[in-house]
Amino acid sequence: MWVPILVGVLALLVGIALGFFIARKYMMSYLKKNPPINEQMLKMMMMQMGMKPSQKKINQMMKAMNSQIDK
Repeated sequence: MWVPILVGVLALLVGIALGFFIARKYMMSYLKKNPPINEQMLKMMMMQMGMKPSQKKINQMMKAMNSQIDK
């Protein structure tokens, strides 16, 4: 009598777990292929904050952001 309910709850939990991990893997690969911020956007943001961006500083910030994505 309670076995179908147990099976249903167990199937729901497995489905939620699988959905979470599949969605997470998809989003990680999507963000790796299409980073949300590129060099041009970073340069514009720095100029809006009143900073004069040098190419060295932009490269450092891009490298730091890419290392965060890789983790």
